[in-house]
Order: sequence, then C-alpha cells, then structure tokens
Amino acid sequence: MNKGILILVIMLTTLLTGCWDVNAPERMLYIHGMGLDYKDGKYEVYAQIVDFTNTAKNEQPVTNVPQAEVGHASGKTINEAVFNLYHSMDEQVFWGFFSYVILSEEVLKNGRSNQIIDAFIRYRETRYQIWVYGTKDPVNDILLTTPNINKSIILSKLGNPENSYEQESFIKPINFRTLIIGLNEPNHEIGIPFVTIKDWETEKETKNEADLLGVGILSPKEFKGFIPAEKSRGLQWMTNDTKRGEVTANVGSNEELHFTVVVDKVKVTVKPIIKDKVKFNVRIKLNFNISEFKDKVSIDEIKKAVIKGVKKEVKDTYEEGLENDVDIYRLSEYLYRKNIKEWKKLQKNGKVELNEDSINIKVEINKIKAQRKSFKETIDK
Repeated sequence: MNKGILILVIMLTTLLTGCWDVNAPERMLYIHGMGLDYKDGKYEVYAQIVDFTNTAKNEQPVTNVPQAEVGHASGKTINEAVFNLYHSMDEQVFWGFFSYVILSEEVLKNGRSNQIIDAFIRYRETRYQIWVYGTKDPVNDILLTTPNINKSIILSKLGNPENSYEQESFIKPINFRTLIIGLNEPNHEIGIPFVTIKDWETEKETKNEADLLGVGILSPKEFKGFIPAEKSRGLQWMTNDTKRGEVTANVGSNEELHFTVVVDKVKVTVKPIIKDKVKFNVRIKLNFNISEFKDKVSIDEIKKAVIKGVKKEVKDTYEEGLENDVDIYRLSEYLYRKNIKEWKKLQKNGKVELNEDSINIKVEINKIKAQRKSFKETIDK
C-alpha cells in the first residue's frame, strides 16, 4: 500500500475514536427517587436529584454538602408534569439510577396505578426493579428524609430496602416487576409498603427517617384500603421470603409475663380443599431462637405461646383483609395454580369467595435454639 494513503487512513481513523454524542457524567443530573400526588385534577410530581460526586469513593458523604434536592412540577398527565419539571433543571437528566417511587393515597385511587406504571416502565432508561411505596404523609417530606449517621442516600431504607429486610422481615418490599405480576394475575390485588416519617435525634438536631407504617392494598381499578402495621404482622408468616422476625407472646396464666423469640426460618404451604366451597389448609413451620429467660418457664410453655401468637397474627391480618374485601394472602392464586378447573368455577374477577372459616391455620415448631448451650437464665437468682 502506498505510504501516503496509509498515513492518511491512520489520521482519519483517529478522528473517529471520539464519543461525540455521549454526555459527560458531570454534565448530567441523576434521579434517585420520585414522589407522586394528585390534586385538583393534576398530577403533582416531585423529583429527588442526588449528588454522586463522592459516592463511588466513600459511603460516608461530605457532611457540609446536601446529598439531595427535591424539585416539583404539576401537569394533567405524569409525563406533562415531568416535562414541566425539566424547565427548572440545569442539565440533562439521567433516569438509569431511578430507585424508588412514593405514591400518595390520592394518586392510587381510581385506577391511576396503570398510568403510573406505564409512565415509568415504558421509558428506555428505567428498570422494573424500581421500589414502590405508598404514604399518607406529604410525598415531598418523605423524599427529604436522610439515612442514619449521614450514610449515603443511595443506601437508604427506601432505595435499598433488601438490606434491612434481611434483619427484620416485617413488610416485604415491592418493586414494579412484582407489582405488575400481582395486578395481572389472580387475585389481581397486591399490598405495597406504606411509609411515614419517624424522628431520630442527634446531639445537634432532630432528623427525619423513613419508617414502615403498614400496607396499602391496590387493585387495577382502585385503592382498596390501608392495613396498619399492628394488623399487618401476619404477612411475614405467610411467605417463605421471610428472613428474620420476632414474636412476642404471653406465657402461662401470668398476663404480665411476655417472651420475645426471634424467628429465622419460615416454611409455608397452602393446600386448597374443594367441597361445597373452597377452604385452605395453611401449614406454617418455624425455627426460632430464645435469648431471654424469666422465672421458671418451660420450653414447652414458650413453644405453645409462640404457636398461639403466630396463629393469632395470621388470623388477625386475614380478618382485616376480609373487612376491606381483600384476599390479603392471595389464597385465590393458590387455587388458580393448583386446580385451575375449580378456580374457573368459583372465581369472580379473579377471586374466590372467602369468609372467616375459609382458612385453617396450623403452626409447627421445627427447631428451638438458645444461642448458648443452656436453656436457663444467665444469672441465678
């Protein structure tokens, strides 16, 4: 090849190596969380923009620099509101780090969940792993909460719920993927975690942290109601995803004597039984740890108290669901999966008819551990 042509080709090649159509990371804004409300016929959109300047180098951010800013805009549709929000943004927005969305009760009503899902999932930069929460509080206040001890905001309970769920599996976090499956398949209802604000204090100030409030029940057409935390406890015993939880129960005849045990393994099986109507036999197997010992209470007494306590929590949550016309444990889906022929006969809008007698609960204890070798108080009285 002619040397002149070769040199020309090499020179032209160097001009093609640049990524001219790619934006520099420092010239972009990053959405981490969103909040949606609905007022006076318009969607109210709140966007949480985070600063990733020092996140990659250190999980502890610089204390004198705000970790996030929250902007607001409104519109007749969600997309219109988002585009109105762009009016006040200095740089192009990147949605690839979008981690969670907070929904007010008002925006969940009247089937608006479908518009919310479409607005976020159909955009090319967003993912199905976005966590979904509801709230009774102003959504912008929730977006302004910060993690404990000034941890990076991307490690917050809202943006990274699986971390804290490992230690206490109270209410299972839900993402868009799980939400879509739950609404599309029988019983066409699903619970999403509701959050509120809880005060924590430092030597200088009071800080706002996100706290679990209960569960909101959503269907494709409506918001079916809210179940508070004290009535939602049965949910953790009806899923094999539970990692760790606690049961506090009264032991023996002494009403003031309570024990708390830590459950670290749950195995649930649900078997539909068809007679005149469908009934569901629920079998829950547990392992638990004892870390406190009082008076001379026997292991058998504690075991009986734990079984009674778990059954009560499962029953209370189930009955709370019935009051809201909700199949809270998705029992209809068990029949759909195991006997679709009978499900077709009995179902109405994806659900089978349920009442207080439709569920039979049996709780078994597989293994009891004391976290030490002895099953007695550490200090003798």
